[in-house]
Amino acid sequence: MRSRARRKTDRQFAAFPIAAVAAAALACAGAPPPESFEELPSAEELYKKGETQLADEENDFHWFLSADFTDSIETFQDIIDNYPYSEQAVLAQLAIADAYYKSEKYEEAISYYKDFVELHPEHRQVPYAMFQSGMSYYKQSRDAQRDQTATREALNQFDQLLARFPHSPQAADAEKVWRELRTRLGEHTMNVGDFYFDHDEYASAAERYRQLLDEYPGLGLDAEALYKLGVCYTRMNRGDEAQKIFQVILDNYEGTEVAEAAADLVPEAQ
Repeated sequence: MRSRARRKTDRQFAAFPIAAVAAAALACAGAPPPESFEELPSAEELYKKGETQLADEENDFHWFLSADFTDSIETFQDIIDNYPYSEQAVLAQLAIADAYYKSEKYEEAISYYKDFVELHPEHRQVPYAMFQSGMSYYKQSRDAQRDQTATREALNQFDQLLARFPHSPQAADAEKVWRELRTRLGEHTMNVGDFYFDHDEYASAAERYRQLLDEYPGLGLDAEALYKLGVCYTRMNRGDEAQKIFQVILDNYEGTEVAEAAADLVPEAQ
């Protein structure tokens, strides 16, 4: 009896694994197949995709003014996330900055351009990034009647570019914008001087005209600033200094309207 009971128990334990395996097989048969993942494209393929998206988005933005650059930015970010040590990852940082610039999100563009310069100081595209950073500020700058913070920031970027890379492809364009911005600052300083002049605050006005002559010479504003400075000195009873200034105008700006006006205030020229 003992032997038959032991054999029965052995048969029960032997049958258990088979039943368990069968149940598991039935459960698996009704479960969905495991999720499959597409192979990630290479960094080169992703970069080409991003370039195509950027061109398409730029075209849409040009025509509809409602498109954004989300797709290209996400593609370039995928390169940075998945291939952080590739050359395409470096260029993707610059491409994201360009995408923000083209979508007129200039503060975001500036952040990426500056990061690129700081992280890759020896890269061949550093002059381009510096120029674009300056242009991002330039796009936010205002006319001479308004606040000039962005104008000064743009000038700072172009100053650095011209100092570090005077022979770069971007240098010539940077110099043109640099001159325009300096002229704007000179005009702004002239406007401040005119404000004080119109309110009979001649000392303050004279200070602004001198500032213009010291900081923004050679931009076509010198003759006018000199004349107004001379008039301020006349109103301040500093006649000798005023006469010297008017004579400088006669000697250097002969034939101009400013020289004709100065001649009326110089006894020897009358």
